[in-house]
Amino acid sequence: MSTSADYPPPREAEESVGELVKQASEQISRLMRQELRLAQAEMQQKGKRFGLGGGLLGGAGVVGFVALQAMAATAIVALDLVWPLWLAALVVTGLLLVVTAVLAAVGKKQVGRATPAAPEQAIHSVKADMAEIKERARR
Repeated sequence: MSTSADYPPPREAEESVGELVKQASEQISRLMRQELRLAQAEMQQKGKRFGLGGGLLGGAGVVGFVALQAMAATAIVALDLVWPLWLAALVVTGLLLVVTAVLAAVGKKQVGRATPAAPEQAIHSVKADMAEIKERARR
């Protein structure tokens, strides 16, 4: 939202209505460009969070797949060998599953931080600007 310092000082009362409309149009146009830049920056930030969250979820998927392979190996070893070897394989599988759960939780949190996808700050700023314009128009 713009402050009163951003507006030019009042001019003589002799300005025509056409000139005042032209100035208002230029100011509104400049304001909308600024709001669009703000919305763009906000969407870029949210896009980065979606990317990070997606990457972490992809990592969780890969580690989960490896955990399933380890679990299969554990089952084979457990049926084929004696206690110590299958127990070791089971511990490794458990650790991989814990890593999978941590990656999935962190990835989900990152995706959650990026929603909603709408540029909330820019929308709020536009609403505040419109309220200010309406207030000044009433005066």
